[in-house]
Amino acid sequence: MEKVLIVDDDISFCTMLKSFLKKKGFLADDVYSHQDALKLSSYNSYKVILTDFRLPDKSGIELLKDIRKRNEHAVVIVMTAYADIRMAVQAIKLGAFEYVTKPVNPDEIIIHIKNGIQKYRKEKEENKKTVNDNNQSFPVPSGAENQFEYVYSGSKASETIHKYIELVGPTDMSVIIQGESGTGKEYIARKIHEQSKRSTYPFVAIDCGSLSKELAGSEFFGHIKGSFTGALNDKTGQFEIANSGTLFLDEIGNLSYEIQVKLLRAIQERKIRKIGSNKDIPVNVRIITATNEDLISAVKRGLFREDLYHRLNEFSILVPPLRERIEDIKTFSDYFLKKANIELGRNVRNIPGKVWNCFEAYSWPGNIREIKNVIRRAVLLSENNEIKIQDLPQEIIHACTPDKKSSDNGKQLRTITEKTEKDIIVSTLHQAKFNKSKTAKILNIDRKTLYNKLKLYGIKKTS
Repeated sequence: MEKVLIVDDDISFCTMLKSFLKKKGFLADDVYSHQDALKLSSYNSYKVILTDFRLPDKSGIELLKDIRKRNEHAVVIVMTAYADIRMAVQAIKLGAFEYVTKPVNPDEIIIHIKNGIQKYRKEKEENKKTVNDNNQSFPVPSGAENQFEYVYSGSKASETIHKYIELVGPTDMSVIIQGESGTGKEYIARKIHEQSKRSTYPFVAIDCGSLSKELAGSEFFGHIKGSFTGALNDKTGQFEIANSGTLFLDEIGNLSYEIQVKLLRAIQERKIRKIGSNKDIPVNVRIITATNEDLISAVKRGLFREDLYHRLNEFSILVPPLRERIEDIKTFSDYFLKKANIELGRNVRNIPGKVWNCFEAYSWPGNIREIKNVIRRAVLLSENNEIKIQDLPQEIIHACTPDKKSSDNGKQLRTITEKTEKDIIVSTLHQAKFNKSKTAKILNIDRKTLYNKLKLYGIKKTS
């Protein structure tokens, strides 16, 4: 029987879920805090951990990081209220297997647990085989199991992206892919690799957001046995593994300044040196990076090296968030509907107009990844051959604004809301003397969101 740990400060919820899992053949334990979860997991081998995003002592994000340090293969599923979805998406980037929204659907949880256990077993087998073959282990890129196929939709944004892929793919130029989490940046990087002359060589992905300052050097360049505490064997770095192929660096903006210096040297001189070694190793890799941060702003603030930025930015691709290309929602929904029917053994054929209206009104903070999850959940809940509004998560139902009496009233309401938001932004800009960092802080939003709003409403300094 597989062991599952439930972490949530809602005792009645834990009791209910624990009972349900036991009926389904799992060994389930429950605790109510971050501290207790770490204590229990230290002497129990849990393959799956179900954790609430909000815990009384620390967040589910902190628990995720601590669990992954102890057991890199552990499957962590984050349970969250709809208001925390942006952070849940961040949890995926840090290595969470999946997130589910509350109220939790027990059948959905079972599917995620079973898929997670399959992943756990597969990674263990691959790791064992790699150690036997090479006497060293290569980590699986964080979040790789959650990758989705990026579907060509025919929209203007999609056409532009694919045009850029076709143009830059056959070259050897370094590429920066910018976009929010869940927009398919790694897929684009893989497509560029597939269309390059390096396509028969490795494509190696590294999640820079999950690398500590201490481990990043070893991960990139490797180390020799005994070079530091814990270096029990020689390790081959990802640069060397990707030799002649493509190295994809996701969330590049999270690298420490010290590692940026070493990375720049490796790119410029096309050679690396393992930690603890005095011998240079020649490497020839193409670098593709991705970020959801404003690297130019990071350069100005001294957080990212300008010379490294220009070395990486020979060509850039901007991937718009889903809320800025509403016409793509139907294409992705139809695609994931077919996939979910196959995966879940269902035959849901129809997404009615009322549901489409909700989809178009929702902001999709998790982008394409969130659409996949929403469709899969709705297919699971559907009682006939079509998806109904009640099959959707609460955050999307709320976006429908049911008090609208007609589409015209809806348009008027949207116009009023946008005008009010624009007036507030303009007023705050004047208050902050057009200091955008200060404006974003006053409005309690990040700078990227502020820039998007300024562009959306055409707000300039003279407004």
